[in-house]
Amino acid sequence: MRREDLPDLLAFSVVAEQGSFRGAASKLGLSPSALSHAVRRLEDQLGAALLHRTTRSVAPTEAGARFLRILQPALNDIDRALLDLADTSGRIAGHVRINAHRNAAELLVLPRLGTLQKDHPEIVVELSIDEGLTDIVAEGFDVGIRIGERLAEDVVAVRLSPDHQTAVVAAPSYLAEMGTPDTPDDLQRHRCIGYRFVTSRRLFVWRFAEGDREFEAHLEPSLIVDDVQMSQRAAMLGLGLAFVPRDAVEDQLQAGQLVEVLQRWSVTMPGDFLYYPSRRTLSLAARTVIDLLRKRGD
Repeated sequence: MRREDLPDLLAFSVVAEQGSFRGAASKLGLSPSALSHAVRRLEDQLGAALLHRTTRSVAPTEAGARFLRILQPALNDIDRALLDLADTSGRIAGHVRINAHRNAAELLVLPRLGTLQKDHPEIVVELSIDEGLTDIVAEGFDVGIRIGERLAEDVVAVRLSPDHQTAVVAAPSYLAEMGTPDTPDDLQRHRCIGYRFVTSRRLFVWRFAEGDREFEAHLEPSLIVDDVQMSQRAAMLGLGLAFVPRDAVEDQLQAGQLVEVLQRWSVTMPGDFLYYPSRRTLSLAARTVIDLLRKRGD
């Protein structure tokens, strides 16, 4: 291998890690066709097929897996050398891609970016809003932010927020028209705003607590959305009752735009966690962003 082959070696390694040319292209800032040519060039030079390619997935061949076991430690050594050099120089730069649900992006990420821009102006953050369960590795993200109960296995998780308290909220105009529910059973006589998960397409089930017992309310929503912010907005417009994390609507409650009902039946839900695959070597820029966000959760 020659030094000029290093880009092709990196291309093969990242495509194998991401499991797709599209994810690798996003991570490396190249086009999928450029990566395909790089891997093909490497395969021609070695005289062996390194990747199985189908229309749906990419995976190493037996020869590719053997080669990757030899190649990956060397690339990790280069990564560590570059990180050590960056640590020594004091310059931290790079592109960090974060995948987060909307409330986490608004409440946990955006408020911290001013400090990041001031302290590390050469770090570029790309924030993607996603209410689904995107595979952050396949899509080329460095880190994701999800509610604790929705985390995948085999990840490093960093808590960013305390557990959430739920709230059922409505606009004053809706309550004036329809009355205030006194118990969860009363919801059957009210217009409720349902939330549908983007990935599974399941409807979110409203949960309540009475003492130590938790139970579910099976409702027929009059409006269904797949965006939490849209649910809050619909409630503010008087379209019905919404089931939301209380911290997400704190400002609207303080301003009187929303009113909380059924407060004594509120339940606790897991907080938000930043996560990344345990097998991934993080760039210094990504580590810096994680450390900054972690301070919010401490």
